[in-house]
Amino acid sequence: MVSQRQLFLQHVAQTSDFPLMIEIEKAEGVYMYGQEGQRYLDLISGIGVSNVGHRHPRVIKAIHEQLDKYMHLMVYGEFVQAPQARLAHALSTTLPPSLNNTYLLNSGTEAVEGALKLAKRYTGRTELISCFNAYHGSTQGALSMNGSESFKNAFRPLLPDVRHIRYNALKDLEHITARTAAVLIETVQGEGGVRVPENDYLQQLRARCTETGTLLILDEIQCGFGRTGTFWAFEQFGIVPDILVCAKGMGGGMPIGAFIAPQEIMAAFKTEPILGHCTTFGGHPVSCAASLATLQVIQEENLTAGVHEKAALFRQLLVHPRIKEIRNQGLLMAAEFESFEVLKAVIDRAIENGVLTDWFLFCDNSMRIAPPLVITEEEIKEACAIILRSIDEAVGS
Repeated sequence: MVSQRQLFLQHVAQTSDFPLMIEIEKAEGVYMYGQEGQRYLDLISGIGVSNVGHRHPRVIKAIHEQLDKYMHLMVYGEFVQAPQARLAHALSTTLPPSLNNTYLLNSGTEAVEGALKLAKRYTGRTELISCFNAYHGSTQGALSMNGSESFKNAFRPLLPDVRHIRYNALKDLEHITARTAAVLIETVQGEGGVRVPENDYLQQLRARCTETGTLLILDEIQCGFGRTGTFWAFEQFGIVPDILVCAKGMGGGMPIGAFIAPQEIMAAFKTEPILGHCTTFGGHPVSCAASLATLQVIQEENLTAGVHEKAALFRQLLVHPRIKEIRNQGLLMAAEFESFEVLKAVIDRAIENGVLTDWFLFCDNSMRIAPPLVITEEEIKEACAIILRSIDEAVGS
């Protein structure tokens, strides 16, 4: 009989020659379980997705209730669908008054694409700016904005008139001019290895965009929905974007993304041409129901309240000569090792020992630590003990 592993390798498109090949039978809370009962403590939340944990009961209940009513009815924007309307309203209550209009999509990269189109259409400009070591998705527009040449050179030509600046480099802000339609930037850089804004960088970026009439697009695909200790990371830096992009942790495990802007800006999609941005499955009612439940869980269970204390416990416990530095904004964390080779050996051993972690695309010597926000103090202690033991077993002190 053909095994699941053989079917996976023969018929599921592969993106590398070395997939993890872990077979998961079930997931619950912060744990995933293999076919033979192996238990893995998930420290990466499916790469920033499972902020409320795997299969949160309230998310599952919302999905079941919506399934009993309807699934796909019509392409986006034509029918009044309660899950979309209720989610869009709930999102607006978490945001400053200007960010009152939501376009719902299927993923983060789609949300980035929509935000870029909206910025060009609204401003009438063509230049787009993003940062080196930024990751915004893999479709061609989003890929154009990515800040790593190694990931995009094979797919050129990409979007023209794209410029990159250095994150946290105040001098580079002078490249933002009256030609610039938008600056797309992660509030906290994720795949760059958790790089946090310094020296009023975001405030000065906001001021420069305002001065030049440039739209500021904040990408909170990884750092939104409570990950950094506030519902949105930008709340901690005293700024408001013109357009906000979110996804990942937004859906409680279901596929969904969005870009959010003032109604005046979003209205640019309604004329010349009409249907300026279209999607068939964006705002899928089941995903919207799951997202609304996720938002309510984060708020009503006050999951952001413990984020900084939990991050502090990770920092306190993860002390080892092989760990050179820990960077974090809330529970978006990076533990830096001397090299990828050392880190990879540690990650492999940690997985064998029951803890799932990873590295970052543009910072491959740093361990990704971004557990579900529901992780407990005891589970953090368990995870850190396994990581420290795995370091000793894999590479010693």
